Amino acid sequence: MSTHVKLYIPGPVEVSPATFAAMSQPMMGHRGKGFQDLYAEIQPMLQTLFGTKQQVFLSTSSAWGVMEGSIRNLVKKKVLNCCNGAFSDKWLDVSKRCGKQAEAYQVEWGQPILPEEIDKRLATGEFDAITFIHNETSTGVLSPLTEIAALKKKYPDVMFITDSVSGFTTLPVNFDELGIDVLLTGSQKAFALPPGLALFAASEAAMARAATVEDRGYYFDFIEFKANGEKSMTPSTPCISLIYGLRHQLQTMFAEGLENRYARHARLNGLVHDWVRRNGFEFFAPEGYRSKSLTCVANNKEIDVAAFIGLLKKNHSLIIDGGYGKLKGKTFRISNMGDETDESIGAVIAALDDSLAKL
Repeated sequence: MSTHVKLYIPGPVEVSPATFAAMSQPMMGHRGKGFQDLYAEIQPMLQTLFGTKQQVFLSTSSAWGVMEGSIRNLVKKKVLNCCNGAFSDKWLDVSKRCGKQAEAYQVEWGQPILPEEIDKRLATGEFDAITFIHNETSTGVLSPLTEIAALKKKYPDVMFITDSVSGFTTLPVNFDELGIDVLLTGSQKAFALPPGLALFAASEAAMARAATVEDRGYYFDFIEFKANGEKSMTPSTPCISLIYGLRHQLQTMFAEGLENRYARHARLNGLVHDWVRRNGFEFFAPEGYRSKSLTCVANNKEIDVAAFIGLLKKNHSLIIDGGYGKLKGKTFRISNMGDETDESIGAVIAALDDSLAKL
């Protein structure tokens, strides 16, 4: 039997035995009362977590499904794609592949998206939608969502679409208070579930826009999600096992308390940051714009990142990420999101120290 290698990459993250146990409940028909009861049971918890009175929808897909779906449902004129890393850059490509007019607000990887730059572009009147990644997983940059969302009041006809895939549940994100149009996330990051489930909320304005778009497709049709959600159902066959796991994780989150959860993520993130400073490394993201769910470390000491990761895997049965895409070897990323504790992150830090000493 192979040794279990614990995941400290920025997703998928470790899934607990208790979560796997919750997922292993018997299968049921997804068009019967059993599933409706499950959906209805978790809906109030999801609404509290999202900070919304709107429905929170469940999509059997990665978050990219809903990211593409948002483009298909909401862009009629032209979309502004805010790009500052691998995933936000990809949204521009997705927009174009969906046949939409699209333009990039491009900043260097490692830098945040700034509200004043968005304001300048939206002031042209060219755009009816904007895509934005709250926590750019590839670079560890946390952009100022509250300040960006505040622009919605100035541009009420622009659809504000926000991906908080790797930020959500590590810090508060209140959909109704922000006033944005779509907030989406995925199961394999801080929810600490296997991949395959996306969750999202959409504003009344987003639903009204979607209803006027003729080529929005079927699988990610917001109107289908709404009609089915009102009956505590999903438009297509749902990933029932993951939803059992989601119920367990939601119950766990509320037992801990959301404020305690946010404080824990900040504290564990701080432990990793202390290790970075103590060992003379630098942060890839600037001060004031750093993720709470992961740390993207700049390899200013020019260590052999692949060898470092090899030592962590061989001697400590854990793995971190060696840098995403063009940042491979120039950075490495350490996750602290999900079910991690002071003890588990302490063990990671001890392993990092040991492996660094052996390089």
